[in-house]
Amino acid sequence: MKKADVFEFFRRLAEANPSPETELESVNVYTLLVAVVLSAQATDAGVNRATRRLFAEVDTPEKMVALGEDALKDHIKTIGLFNTKAKNVIALSQALIDEHGGEVPASRDALEKLPGVGRKTANVVMNVAFGAETFAVDTHLFRVGNRTGLAPGKTPLAVELKLEKAVPGPFRLHAHHWLILHGRYVCKARTPECWRCVVADLCRYKPKTPPPRDRKADSTIQA
Repeated sequence: MKKADVFEFFRRLAEANPSPETELESVNVYTLLVAVVLSAQATDAGVNRATRRLFAEVDTPEKMVALGEDALKDHIKTIGLFNTKAKNVIALSQALIDEHGGEVPASRDALEKLPGVGRKTANVVMNVAFGAETFAVDTHLFRVGNRTGLAPGKTPLAVELKLEKAVPGPFRLHAHHWLILHGRYVCKARTPECWRCVVADLCRYKPKTPPPRDRKADSTIQA
């Protein structure tokens, strides 16, 4: 995609949603980290349902360790892979206490050393909590990057590195949120809703998906 098209791509997304935010609910940086860890292979809505009561009671690493793995499992048992995630959350909480004074570090290297924290999770926390211009590539962003031609790549890291080079300065802070939300609600996996896409003419995806047929109109015609 040409530089001018990339700029226009993000300009339109920004115009449609000037202040995009993560849909994961949290009360502080620590609970944001926990929520992102829990969101792996799960929906944000599902994580939010499981963590509302949890975060009302537990909002520090110390409280999480005191809660314990079994009680945490009971809170998050509706989330996929909850056994492994509970173990990781307790372990990362203890690591934060032992190695960071109970505070969430702002560097990618330090975050990735925590149990259950990969590059995507680290990028989300750095962006949302600390205002870093990072690009967290989830399944939605990976699809949008490849399908549109904005940042094609065979791996999440390849897409991330393409975005690092391609995204213009004014849009870097919110770019990954715009792309994730666009993939979640418009550029959907099975049936992208091209007919209501604000960047359809800039996108390389072909053929464009037509709008659904008006069933009422069809029945009238058939009658």
